[in-house]
Amino acid sequence: MARLRAKALDLRRHMVTQARGKGQGYLGQGLGIADFLTFMYFHEFEAKDLEFDRGDRRRFLLSTGHYSIALWAVLAELGIIPVPDLLSYGADGSPLEMSTMEGHVPGVEMTGGSLGHGLGVATGIALGYRLDGYASTIHVEISDGELQEGSTWEAANTAAALKADNLVCWVDCNGIQADGPLVVPVDPVPARFSAFGWLSMEIDGNDYDQLLDAFVWAAKREGKPKVVVMRTKPGCGITRIEQRDRAHFVRIDADEWDDVARELEAENG
Repeated sequence: MARLRAKALDLRRHMVTQARGKGQGYLGQGLGIADFLTFMYFHEFEAKDLEFDRGDRRRFLLSTGHYSIALWAVLAELGIIPVPDLLSYGADGSPLEMSTMEGHVPGVEMTGGSLGHGLGVATGIALGYRLDGYASTIHVEISDGELQEGSTWEAANTAAALKADNLVCWVDCNGIQADGPLVVPVDPVPARFSAFGWLSMEIDGNDYDQLLDAFVWAAKREGKPKVVVMRTKPGCGITRIEQRDRAHFVRIDADEWDDVARELEAENG
């Protein structure tokens, strides 16, 4: 676990580098799923899964395109993006956009700027894998806000009806949307998916023991698609962002970035 915690800290540093360079960014969500992405890419995935031209690889789709700040951090840590390029986050002409666009950077499996499409895209890929005889699992991350999209539930219904047991959906339930906390409730999320015919699990998405248990559970094929509902903390790892009422899109004063950097270094011991 120590190795994974250290890796997650590296991802958080990369995210802060991006947001500080731009002066703003979707930092709250990125920090919140840093632990999950650490498990996905540095525990679950093997080298062959990172061969992005390989047709039968396990795939991870980031439906929430505005979480790109977290994906760029992962790809930099994997050596796919040069670390200095992180400073171009959100700049005009940079491939490291503030919302992911497929085809610009290896490792981006879908264009995620328009919310509500990730589960449908992942369902289609999972069914295609089954037709092609590929045994690999398709993982997709969606947000609790996307549970307010009818297209998400159409995909959930289809995946369950066609018994796409090579599909795992990870729902980032951070409780925030653009202007503050969720207004229209989405709970009980596990029960809603179960009603559609999914197997459901709920965890603290920033707890390493629970994340490990979730990945072990998700790896077992049981004839139905699976969903892991992750309760995450926006801004996790940086106190001044954790305490914000509005952590969706973060702007902080120039001198505060030094405090953020010091807190991350203190975590490093």
